[in-house]
Amino acid sequence: MAGTRAVLDVRDVRKVYGAGETAVRALDGVTLQVGCGEYVAIMGSSGSGKSTLMNILGCLDIPSSGRYLLDGVDVSSLSDSQLALVRNRLIGFVFQSFNLIPRTSAVANVALPLAYSGMRAAERRRRAMFALDVVGLADRAEHEPNQLSGGQQQRVAVARALVTEPALLLADEPTGNLDSHATEDLLAVLDDLHAVGRTIVLITHEEEVGARADRLIRLLDGRVTSDVRRQHAGRHAAEAAGRNLVVSTAGARAA
Repeated sequence: MAGTRAVLDVRDVRKVYGAGETAVRALDGVTLQVGCGEYVAIMGSSGSGKSTLMNILGCLDIPSSGRYLLDGVDVSSLSDSQLALVRNRLIGFVFQSFNLIPRTSAVANVALPLAYSGMRAAERRRRAMFALDVVGLADRAEHEPNQLSGGQQQRVAVARALVTEPALLLADEPTGNLDSHATEDLLAVLDDLHAVGRTIVLITHEEEVGARADRLIRLLDGRVTSDVRRQHAGRHAAEAAGRNLVVSTAGARAA
């Protein structure tokens, strides 16, 4: 693993919907670990279990059995309110549909997760502007979603996911609504974030998107069928480090 500690530690996780003869086994004994700083893609066809796994990794659902530790926290038996707290503090979500609030500026959208902590407005804005700068959109801070392209909206969503300094960036089909140019721009941002040590888990059905990760996990019928670390590991990270993007984990925590 890229780091000495596991950000994700999934141990024999199973998820069953229903009971008896009609029971559906969505996950059937999934075990995997993701280290701090890894960039992992999870792929699988429809019905493979990747959406169920994403929901469990994102603390949107709980396993029927098994254990799931997120940044050292055993989330398998937490209450709904505790799960909500974990989601807000430890996970940054990026969804296919952007999920931005209409008629609200980009900077206000990014700052929204900080409002739940009681942080002062000036500090929320400062951190949101830093996150927008990380994704190259500081000059679009006052634009509303309908004034931005799809690719720009998704980068705002990435900034919002980063603003709380989460342990994990979890992206669910983030390029699904983007054209090829916007997809490349978004993947370049993820490369940059990986280069400075962010832990990224990407759920995708697109081979060319999955190929950007340094590790590719494939699911079939609720089981991990392959878990491969790429030979090109580090190549995109090296390219990202060479770009003129002012972002560092130290700077992000200080922001």
